[in-house]
Amino acid sequence: MDHLLSQIRNCSVCQEHLPLGPRPIVAAHPKSKIAIIGQAPGTRVHQTGVPWDDPSGKQLRKWLNVADEQFYDEQLFALVPMGFCYPGKGKSGDLPPRPECAPLWHKALVNQMPDLKLTILIGQYAQKYYLGNTMKRNLTETVNNYQEYLPDCFVLPHPSPRNRFWLSKNPWFGKDVLPDLKKRVSTSLIS
Repeated sequence: MDHLLSQIRNCSVCQEHLPLGPRPIVAAHPKSKIAIIGQAPGTRVHQTGVPWDDPSGKQLRKWLNVADEQFYDEQLFALVPMGFCYPGKGKSGDLPPRPECAPLWHKALVNQMPDLKLTILIGQYAQKYYLGNTMKRNLTETVNNYQEYLPDCFVLPHPSPRNRFWLSKNPWFGKDVLPDLKKRVSTSLIS
């Protein structure tokens, strides 16, 4: 695992497409119990080198009902983005994750984490990649039918502050999905 993480952190495959240059961000351990597959680091995470070190990460930890110390314990959580480097700005937020990363690194990473109990797929990029044609018509329908992907995968929208409108428009998420998520995370961490 150490060798693989070193390879990922030194990757520069898509360097010419990265406005801030390569800085692959990943956290994993052979004993990780939960893998969080997100999108790609934002500018703040690119600067600090700490995954989910931003308002989205703070919201995600609330959703999971875990403290920072738990979240950043690699023996508990593997933090694996679809694109390991900051992809740049687009018209309405950051650009999509670079397409090279997941096919190049994800399978090797997951294969070295035999103790995974749960994989949390955050946002449409992770869901399209991992769920393929079992994904519903859109992210809302996929999340609303989250139970279909259990017990292995739990699907979530992105916890970005930009998704406040989505959250207010879909109150079932807070009422039904989040309590189940918290329960499954807690169970996965103690088993």
